[in-house]
Amino acid sequence: MQDLAGKVAVVTGAASGIGRATATLLAEQGMRVALADIDVDSLATTVDEMRGAGHEVIGVPTDVRSPEAIDALRDATLAAFGSVHVVHNNAGVVASGLTEEISLDLWNWVLDVDLWSVIHGVRTFTPLLTAQGEGHIVNTASTAGLQANPGIGPYNVAKFGVVALSETLRLELEGSGVGVSVLCPGPVNTRIVEAERNLPPGIAPSTGAVADRFRSGAGAMLAVGLDPGEVAAMVLDAILTNRFWILTHPGWCDRMAERVAQMRDGLIDHSSNA
Repeated sequence: MQDLAGKVAVVTGAASGIGRATATLLAEQGMRVALADIDVDSLATTVDEMRGAGHEVIGVPTDVRSPEAIDALRDATLAAFGSVHVVHNNAGVVASGLTEEISLDLWNWVLDVDLWSVIHGVRTFTPLLTAQGEGHIVNTASTAGLQANPGIGPYNVAKFGVVALSETLRLELEGSGVGVSVLCPGPVNTRIVEAERNLPPGIAPSTGAVADRFRSGAGAMLAVGLDPGEVAAMVLDAILTNRFWILTHPGWCDRMAERVAQMRDGLIDHSSNA
């Protein structure tokens, strides 16, 4: 897509972090934007601030785990703006602990938000985009979807799935006029380590030494990570140029070359992780 002015974007997880930065940047390009988030208060604040800056936006409180909620997000966007051109399936959470110790409730929560919500978004919005012969879908995965890390098994599984789904969709939509990108962020200064603040009622948060180390270590790493606005600029460029891979940290290209070399020898070595 070359000209975004006057067109419509939908962004999930839009009340904070990468989602908020992307929604803001797309609005600055002249797009009308539907912002979706489960955090109603933060969503309302974000919408108010964006409207105060002169942008045409709506806020749609959305539990992305629900296909019906994603359908309702589509319907609200069409009612407000009449069309959809860009969809950023971005909402994400993480839970930590040893794989066999993480509760099934937490497994389901992470997979529902990080993988199934992307599946729901693809199934709901792709027919609109292909029918008009124009559009772009961005799915947020992670570098954890390229190489797994210990202590966050559900997150790894979900993000590998998002990469696979995105690649499949890109191949299936070839020649349709609809582009697909997969965003694989490394450390970005967001609140994802605090994602359990939005746990549904009745689900206990991660506990134990592994979870504590993850929160402390990942929190410190993210605090000095990229600004979300830098990532939003990469997302915008990918939409405009129809770029599939969005790797926020260029060193990951070398990391993947090393990974392939290790595959030949049947090895797995994360000693070079940064």
